[in-house]
Amino acid sequence: MKQAAVERLLARIINRAIDINQHIIAEYDAERMQSPLDYRETFLRLAEFKMYSTAFAEQIGKSIGTRNILAHEYDKIDDRLVYQSMGDCLKDYTKYCGYILKFLEK
Repeated sequence: MKQAAVERLLARIINRAIDINQHIIAEYDAERMQSPLDYRETFLRLAEFKMYSTAFAEQIGKSIGTRNILAHEYDKIDDRLVYQSMGDCLKDYTKYCGYILKFLEK
């Protein structure tokens, strides 16, 4: 039960960030939004806006793999992977929220 709750929370955090990315891109770069972006690319696009470094975009973009595993259940979900991802997710998405707030305050 707890495992399922953690998995759901991770997926929701990542999905909300994707939604935020897409809204910002649509608002600030509508012309380029015409071309479809995969979820990982949305993080990279925000780095182009100087919201954060490309290194951070690449790091947080790795969470898309975790999201896809959780959302599509490609394989049996490895509890160790979820546990490891949880720490990275909390760290990365805490930073991400700070970057988003700072950007929106401009």
